Amino acid sequence: MIVVIDTSSLLSLVRYYLPFDQDNRLLNFIKKEIQNHNIIVIDEVLNECKLVSGKLVVKKLNFLLDKEFLKKNKVPIKTDNLIPPSPKKFYNLVDNTFKTTNAKRLNSAQFEQQKKEFLESADARMIIYLLIQISKNSFENLILVTEETEGSNDLKAFKKLPAICKILDIEVKTLPELLESYNDINLSFE
Repeated sequence: MIVVIDTSSLLSLVRYYLPFDQDNRLLNFIKKEIQNHNIIVIDEVLNECKLVSGKLVVKKLNFLLDKEFLKKNKVPIKTDNLIPPSPKKFYNLVDNTFKTTNAKRLNSAQFEQQKKEFLESADARMIIYLLIQISKNSFENLILVTEETEGSNDLKAFKKLPAICKILDIEVKTLPELLESYNDINLSFE
């Protein structure tokens, strides 16, 4: 199983799980999974983690700031030059299927700006990374982990991660669902 993890899930991990991880079992497990590239952290997610919630994620997962750890383990995955498989089809989906009803209120220049921002976002880069892995006929079970819900509750021009993944047939789990699927860790709250 290969997991691409979103900023929201890393934030949940450090806020709601690690405070109860008295023996660092969960922390060490997550670190090992990142080292082994079973949990993928892309560059834009790491950049977001350095900016959100007072840098809580990188303070608690301080190995994500350790230059030697990052270099040795090739973390984060670089995504700035990724090209989606079937680019024409993907960009057609972006222009038509991934749009929300809010996008209809934008003029063409505003939409193009929103589209540019979306394509540079961690969300789009995680999706493109997963599509590339799927196109390589990977036999791995590929999963996107996010705490986002499918329903739109903001005024953004593009759908949220779970809704886009549903369109693309990419499996999505929340952090609790992911942790439940690991047999290697036994979490208990005493």
